[in-house]
Amino acid sequence: MTSPFDRAMADHREVLDLVAGQLGPIVEDAADRMIEALLRGNQVLLLGNGGSAADAQHLAAELSGRYTRERRGYAAVALTTDTSALTAISNDYGFDRVFERQVEALARRGDVIIAISTSGNSPNVLQAAQRGREMGCTVIGFTGRDGGRLLGQCDLSVVVPSEDTARIQEMHILVGHVLCDLVEGALTTQ
Repeated sequence: MTSPFDRAMADHREVLDLVAGQLGPIVEDAADRMIEALLRGNQVLLLGNGGSAADAQHLAAELSGRYTRERRGYAAVALTTDTSALTAISNDYGFDRVFERQVEALARRGDVIIAISTSGNSPNVLQAAQRGREMGCTVIGFTGRDGGRLLGQCDLSVVVPSEDTARIQEMHILVGHVLCDLVEGALTTQ
């Protein structure tokens, strides 16, 4: 009989193999877009709900602080951390607009928005992605399953081929770390 731990590890490896076999060129394209934006003096804005909010914060910290190399900080902000903005916008405009209003206020043409939603159907993530594209930002989606409606709002999508939220989130943070490494590697040689 297989233990729950062994089952989880086997499921993780299965999804990891799919990601490794399918998403390499997309992740490299996403890194190139982030590098180009940062070289132009633009920023990376990250957003998501729940575990995806934690991923947004984690990756923003890796970019603004450091991932593995000593270097200058990169302009990266998680739109999930300002409790005053989150609660005021939710109260005044509704939770569906909590990220859209921040994108409207903080984003500039040429910025990169990383919109994270395991289902691809979170209304507040969809509205932020749409607003970002209207403003001339590059929108990179991190999603899973079939990509959901977020696919239609993104310039580029990292779609983890799984139905399991936990496996999708595990791959999102792995892909995020790869992006940080690629960005750092390119910009520390500039």
